[in-house]
Amino acid sequence: MSAPTAKDPDALPQLVGDFQPVDIWQTHINRLFYGLLGTRVREFYQTFGAADYRLGYALAEDYWRQCVSREKGKGPASGSTPLIIMEWGAGNGNLAACFLDRLQELDQEKAVFPRINYVCVEQEAVLLEQARHNVDLSKHKDRVSFECQTVEDLASYADGAVDRIFCNELWSELPTKLVLRKEGEIKEEQLRPNLNEQRLAEFPDWEKFIEAFDKVDLETLPSFAAFLGDLVWEREYQPVEAKTLPFRRTVTEFLKGIDEEVLVPYNVGACQSLKEAQRLLASDAIGFSSFDAGTADPRVLNDPEKPCYTVQGGQFSFMVNFQLLQAVAMHLGIHTGIIESQRDFVSRSLGAHVLSVMDLLASHPHPPGGEPWQLDAFILRTLEAVNESYRSPYQRRIEFPITESTPVQERAELEALLQALPSHGVPDTIAYLTEAEIRTAMPALEKLGYDAEGMKAMLQFPPQPVDYMHFSFIPQ
Repeated sequence: MSAPTAKDPDALPQLVGDFQPVDIWQTHINRLFYGLLGTRVREFYQTFGAADYRLGYALAEDYWRQCVSREKGKGPASGSTPLIIMEWGAGNGNLAACFLDRLQELDQEKAVFPRINYVCVEQEAVLLEQARHNVDLSKHKDRVSFECQTVEDLASYADGAVDRIFCNELWSELPTKLVLRKEGEIKEEQLRPNLNEQRLAEFPDWEKFIEAFDKVDLETLPSFAAFLGDLVWEREYQPVEAKTLPFRRTVTEFLKGIDEEVLVPYNVGACQSLKEAQRLLASDAIGFSSFDAGTADPRVLNDPEKPCYTVQGGQFSFMVNFQLLQAVAMHLGIHTGIIESQRDFVSRSLGAHVLSVMDLLASHPHPPGGEPWQLDAFILRTLEAVNESYRSPYQRRIEFPITESTPVQERAELEALLQALPSHGVPDTIAYLTEAEIRTAMPALEKLGYDAEGMKAMLQFPPQPVDYMHFSFIPQ
């Protein structure tokens, strides 16, 4: 069977699969995305733990303080108890390396660090291999183990075995349904993938492609042209029986507070991971922390125009519905759940106000418009200014792809500017900067048009309606 061409109107759109619930297709596409593009993840998106060190340091500072407080009055016997720390969605291993580096520095009396067993849990094998080969993490090889499995079911670990769980920007990638309420029924969004009609001629053996796509055949698919970013998704809404939904009573009650026909994310995998975290944590554990982009604001959730997801490289990343997750936590008997901004947690833990580079860029009163390369130049010159005061304890050159359409002369200038950025400088565009670093760099930033008062105000701003949030709880 030959592939249909764009000249064949009866063949358009060209179906790649059938209608299925969003979470089913999400799981399928994630397997394809990481299998085909897992070594290039940072070309499509960055996380706060992938290159920067400050989230790892903040977690270490917080853990150290809580350990010291807990150990007071327990007696010498407690000092020999092993401490299992799990990181769910370990990615490239940078967060683990930074956490362990900082904890080792803090633990001068070696009361905590020698007891640590840090477990990197990662479903995607290609990412787990990156963590295994992380040079900074290899320094702690005696403290680290690796598990390639899902976080919703870690049955190989006993109840109450774990002291601390970190979950960094994983909830948004776990199976998520999109649901709404209409005329007394709960309906969920279903998707059906098609291939963009302009790409059809590049797939001469269509049957072979479809078979490889269905089976997630990662040996065959690379022989076809890249396709993930060119999938076109049809949508429809089908009734779903409430009894088939995990935590159905909680979900049903939650939807009563949402207007009819307003779509909301139901982060099924995240909800199930809460139950697993509750099982794993010891009765006196330091607890659970998840960091991700989302909202707990009912006004945002009730907005029919809100963004329920983004697409990067063809992969879906869903907004986390923290309000529903809080309700699920209460359903599970977790009454200690706290939701705050991630920035507030990092600032409090490090004892210094912080902004991300993206926050800093957003504070500029007149950011450049026009051509994409002009935005590239603006970002790189901002990084150049900040690097006058910023110095990372790690050598990590920033990965910054310059826009392909950049004119030749301007490209040469931007590449020279990029190469001149120091190896100890800001490692990516979402790294955290302290107020002191920004203040020291202010003269250079003002030359770029930044306003000192505007940046001071940004440091005091509350979280945005959709922002990076921290959800935490301790066992009861």
